[in-house]
Amino acid sequence: MSEKKKNLSECENIPYIQAKGLHVAVVTAEWNPDITFSMEKACILTLQQYGIASDCIINQRVAGSFELPFAAKQLILQKNVDAVICLGCIIQGETRHFDFIAQAVSSGIMNVGLECNVPVIFGVLTTNNMQQAIERSGGKHGNKGVEAAVACLKLLAI
Repeated sequence: MSEKKKNLSECENIPYIQAKGLHVAVVTAEWNPDITFSMEKACILTLQQYGIASDCIINQRVAGSFELPFAAKQLILQKNVDAVICLGCIIQGETRHFDFIAQAVSSGIMNVGLECNVPVIFGVLTTNNMQQAIERSGGKHGNKGVEAAVACLKLLAI
């Protein structure tokens, strides 16, 4: 169980993979852009830090988190990428819309990876409020974009 004030993005250097030559797509939802674009920037910088060249990173934006699974599958089929990282932010509201979207997105992302036999990373924040999203997109709890990039690199090392 994580501690309340732990920075979840702190990680040691990952010697798991030689990332040079790998192609990764980063798909980012435009909904809640202050949050998602911060995650996108951190994700791409982390991938580059571990040796993935900028011209080997496809950066694609979609309207919202619901569109992430479809975009991930299209990038796998059309661009022959080694992995896709999906970044989004779904914040609880007053209706059940949050529940439907969060479930559909998580299932969709998992299914694309299993169907295509390509790592598809779930980098989607599902928070109760905007403050929690801020804390997980570059605040006191780290940046989910970094965590998603690290998860991607670890899966590519398998």
